Amino acid sequence: MVKLIDFIRNVPDWPVDGVQFKDITTLCVNSIPFKESIDKIVEHYKDKGIDKVAAIEARGYVFGGAIAYLLDAGFILIRKEGKLPWKCYQEEYELEYGTDIIEMHQDAINKGEKVLLFDDLLATGGTAKAAIRLVEKAGGIVEGFAFVIELTGSLHGRDKLEGYDILALVQIPVEE
Repeated sequence: MVKLIDFIRNVPDWPVDGVQFKDITTLCVNSIPFKESIDKIVEHYKDKGIDKVAAIEARGYVFGGAIAYLLDAGFILIRKEGKLPWKCYQEEYELEYGTDIIEMHQDAINKGEKVLLFDDLLATGGTAKAAIRLVEKAGGIVEGFAFVIELTGSLHGRDKLEGYDILALVQIPVEE
């Protein structure tokens, strides 16, 4: 087993000044930590009866498709506004440096399907909470949320996801 944090690059002041971006592309280009990340998520959720895996763009797709395949589940794209070609549900959310809107096709989930959500990083929890609202609006049941990285400390992202099964492979403390 490798130490996943050793494969995460810090990029200061990106995408805006004051943000310390956690880049997982350095983890993805290395086969062992990339495979171990996916395997850990699949192991955690393999007996939960997951029907669909929904991933948030864009880094989420890299992991989400592989996770869905290994869980024998369907795969759903959650994208920023205006990127999906069909009727969509929308949710606005706040992030550390502004607001945005994500969308999901209205026919992506059948009522009662169990959905695993995936995103590369949990910070403030705004994107994650918006994704949960999308799934629930479509009639799905959020079975859990998996992240490669969780920023702990002053951002309190996990607090917004109370009551949901949360798996974060790496926790990185953030100072106030």
